[in-house]
Amino acid sequence: MTNVKKVEVKTISLNTALIIGLIALLIGFFGGNIYNAYKSGSGGVAQNPARNAPIQDSARMFALEQQLKSNPNNAAAWLELGNLYYDSDKYQDAIRAYTQYLSINPSNANVLTDLGTMYRRAGNPTEAISSFDKAMELDPRHEHARFNKGIVLYYDVGFQDDAVKVWQELSKINPNFRTPDGRTITDLLKNR
Repeated sequence: MTNVKKVEVKTISLNTALIIGLIALLIGFFGGNIYNAYKSGSGGVAQNPARNAPIQDSARMFALEQQLKSNPNNAAAWLELGNLYYDSDKYQDAIRAYTQYLSINPSNANVLTDLGTMYRRAGNPTEAISSFDKAMELDPRHEHARFNKGIVLYYDVGFQDDAVKVWQELSKINPNFRTPDGRTITDLLKNR
């Protein structure tokens, strides 16, 4: 006859299991934060700037909107607001802010170029081209206005020959101008 040893099995209640699971979860959470703080050298809970940026940007946008209600001629605030909307892909809001800025300070080719970009993203190529043209009137060597005008002409309105002419002018100004994908304008013209 074999000796069979009886093993006593102890069970825990569902509540006890849930409490143990919750404690393990909290230990993992806090341990992870402590580890991240240690690795980031922040001395505290590690921050994720990309995650917090939209909240901070929204708060800043709201504050600027409130400030501009009482001081609508604050060009710097309109510009900052436009840039925040630009970065947040809020095209119509960026257009409104940049237009207000330009009503106060109409001689800024960079803002006109950003405005043109927002018009393009909002699906208004005619206004985009107009903004780029105004930027180039103010600064005939404005490279980004020229490049972006070519983009709109080529891709949005189908005037490829006109786009090539604009890019050829840009190539004369700066043959080493780099497109967003890293090519030079000269390479773009050769390989289009």
